[in-house]
Amino acid sequence: MTQDHELRVGKIRNGTVIDHVTGGQALTVLAILDIDGSGGEEISVGMNVPSDRLGRKDIVKVEGRELSQEEVDVLSLVAPDATINIVREYEVIEKHRVERPEEVVGVLTCPNANCITTAREPVDSRFSVLEDGVRCDYCGTLIREEFADHIGVE
Repeated sequence: MTQDHELRVGKIRNGTVIDHVTGGQALTVLAILDIDGSGGEEISVGMNVPSDRLGRKDIVKVEGRELSQEEVDVLSLVAPDATINIVREYEVIEKHRVERPEEVVGVLTCPNANCITTAREPVDSRFSVLEDGVRCDYCGTLIREEFADHIGVE
């Protein structure tokens, strides 16, 4: 007996598909990408859909946008098993898994109000990536979760 499969989230013409996101993290991915629905982007989100590899996963499709390496670096912190698919004319032209960088520079803001990176100094934030979070290279402050809350340009 054959089984019909249906597409839960439609194809996009051009843009990025972020697949194999840890179940329940799609909204954090949207926050990292600074997508809140007000910018007019066409977004498709599937949450807690079945996955052979993860059991349950989220998937985010963003029409008309390709991610920067900085965005991918931060995504890797909340979705270490994610794959990034670049789509053009409905075809996946590039596919790769995210890799956790050794450091993240100029993307996250340090929550320590006394850190030199939060003052009016011309210093980019610099965080070392650890197993369970990131550590500010200047003041040692640890961020273990809610990475999206610390994204910003100094």
